[in-house]
Amino acid sequence: MAEPKDSNELKSYAEGWMTERKGTEIPTFLKFSYIVIACGCFAYFFLFMNGEVTHSTRGALVRQFNSVTQSSPGLMYFVAALIAIFAIITVKFAFSKFHED
Repeated sequence: MAEPKDSNELKSYAEGWMTERKGTEIPTFLKFSYIVIACGCFAYFFLFMNGEVTHSTRGALVRQFNSVTQSSPGLMYFVAALIAIFAIITVKFAFSKFHED
């Protein structure tokens, strides 16, 4: 008969919604997916910062809306900077050396 595992080997988060074994490393594909997702968000933000103005059917409406509402480029670049900072922190955390709390 298999011996039951010690409950100290499992670590629980969010009141038991997530569990993992102690000492588990972040998988390599997940580490690199942080980079890909962050770059995708950053690129999407810059491509569609002012809306989809080049779309064949709704592009004219988006351009009209932009001319009436007067978007703030400074705010948009600030949000882009926040995206970049968050991406750097997340990737640094993912690739840092693992240590048990």
